[in-house]
Amino acid sequence: MRKNIDTIFYEYSGWGNLLLRLLIGWRLIDGTQDNVFSWARMLEFRDFLAAHDVAAPLLAAVVSVYAQFILGIMYLLGAYIRWAAVVMIINFIAALLIAHIGTSFQESFQALTMLFGSIFFLLSGAGRISVDEWRLRQNKI
Repeated sequence: MRKNIDTIFYEYSGWGNLLLRLLIGWRLIDGTQDNVFSWARMLEFRDFLAAHDVAAPLLAAVVSVYAQFILGIMYLLGAYIRWAAVVMIINFIAALLIAHIGTSFQESFQALTMLFGSIFFLLSGAGRISVDEWRLRQNKI
């Protein structure tokens, strides 16, 4: 029997979610690790937020940075990804409203990618190759 492209790749569909999780998770970690490991960088981010009239800029900086860093790890693992996605959706809507209104599509592309990737994870879950899938299997046995 001749297979079409849908049947050939169906068994590998879990890899798509994994690859997207690795890309977005790594970017979240890479984009915040300097603020996590350097208080001076965190204060620069605070100053950036203050310049954009964000209330409680130090608190906002710390919450945003640690959320992205920790949830980036959760994305990599595919652990509690829908909860992580909800937080990242809120974070990147805020980022777009705070820092990207009036910027070009290219300048907003990374934030948009994080937002739409997070919406994808909220709707699709972590995929077959994930801690979430392992947890589901453990509960069904």
